[in-house]
Amino acid sequence: MDFLRPASWEEALAAKAEHPTAVPIAGGTDVMVEINFDHRRPEYLMDLTRIGDLHAWEVGDDTVRLGASVPYAEIMEHLRPELPGLAVASHTVASPQIRNRGGVGGNLGTASPAGDAHPALLAAGAEVEVESVRGSRRIPIDDFYTGVKRNALAPDELIRAVHIDKADGPQQYSKVGTRNAMVIAVCAFGLALHPETRTVRTGIGSAAPTPIRARAAEDFLNAALEEGGFWDNGKIITPSVAKRFADLCAAACNPIDDVRGTASYRRHAVGVMARRTLTWTWESYRGAHRTTEGAA
Repeated sequence: MDFLRPASWEEALAAKAEHPTAVPIAGGTDVMVEINFDHRRPEYLMDLTRIGDLHAWEVGDDTVRLGASVPYAEIMEHLRPELPGLAVASHTVASPQIRNRGGVGGNLGTASPAGDAHPALLAAGAEVEVESVRGSRRIPIDDFYTGVKRNALAPDELIRAVHIDKADGPQQYSKVGTRNAMVIAVCAFGLALHPETRTVRTGIGSAAPTPIRARAAEDFLNAALEEGGFWDNGKIITPSVAKRFADLCAAACNPIDDVRGTASYRRHAVGVMARRTLTWTWESYRGAHRTTEGAA
């Protein structure tokens, strides 16, 4: 196995063009595990830790540009107001040591359905900025996952950043694991309310071959909130609406039985998480709604 260590982004793109099979490594929290267990033996490893741009973020008027190697710990500390769902998800990642090394770019590159960042990125409607010597492009998160541990990157492309709209409403994330730390998700669920567009987006992890959205559940809830005037009146969502939303989220799953959990348990757990995160986010929205009405 050969080791490539570019000193700049341009060098990294050139190296990737010359060696398309090279595996990028920044935090190394996914790749090194596979190598240590001899599950993977790439011809080339490309160390990206010297490229400062990958470790930087920028908060704009409407969006956050998050470098691919920004550690989860930095998201938790500095970007919680702008990216609350991703910040909550970051809290569930492994241990403090890994949260100080690992980043969203690694989750995206590995594209494991159990990656902790994926449900939050799906719920927020992120875009993945990728680049090669041929140019750059942005891939909507809905189009990024193409199969089990496969993504939409071309062989010569690298992930440079993720673009995420600043939260305009409450966001939440929930994860089921066999313990409270250092655990791969049995299943996970992300939910984001978007009051400006009066829409809801979901993200489900570790309950299908790829991270997915529960689109039928979103459509149902969007219609129920609009027809009931919930966005305007800030009323409590009725139990029947919450249950139907949870059932549709569970139905969206296509899980497997494995050592971490059965398919039936995963479906049940996703439904429970969907109902709970809906309750949490809507209570936050109602609180903000009452505050706004009081100020008026």
